[in-house]
Amino acid sequence: MRLGIDLDGVVADFNTGWIRRYNRDFGTQIPFDAVESWDGIPSLTHFRDMGEFWEWARDHDGHTLFRHLEPYPGAIEALERLSRRHDVVIVTTKPDWAIHDTFAWIARHRLPTREVHISDRKWEVPCDVYLDDAPHVLEGLRRRRPDTTVCRFVRPWNQPVTGVVDVHTWDEFEDVVRGLWSETHAL
Repeated sequence: MRLGIDLDGVVADFNTGWIRRYNRDFGTQIPFDAVESWDGIPSLTHFRDMGEFWEWARDHDGHTLFRHLEPYPGAIEALERLSRRHDVVIVTTKPDWAIHDTFAWIARHRLPTREVHISDRKWEVPCDVYLDDAPHVLEGLRRRRPDTTVCRFVRPWNQPVTGVVDVHTWDEFEDVVRGLWSETHAL
């Protein structure tokens, strides 16, 4: 099967990454678990809006913020296991200025993929199963890809979406994929 996997908030720990850098740059002590809503960053920082945040995120020691993120524990190992039987397709949204650092991040962490799509129209990438954390993406995938399995990686910044499977861990996601694989290959 083709597994459409998002990066930020799913494989890469975006919030810990930006918070660590923000605390260092501005001498603050925002807790790593402070983000509780999508695009809620301005309410936690001095940035007036997300546009100001993205301007700050563009340049960190000659690279973008995306280059310095760490993977969630167990994410890469789960992708390696899944890639033994399935095609891991990275489907992520990034600003144009972060594309090179996104590919460098994928290479640095040796993600087991041969296919990467950077697009805000994720439904255009055909997959059997999608895993994402963005509320608007989950709704769009469910609406535009009704014959696929869409999984929400449950995070504090997202809510349940009708018709979307909730997963809390990589083990749970692997169980979903294993179950779907068994259904399609039953005797």
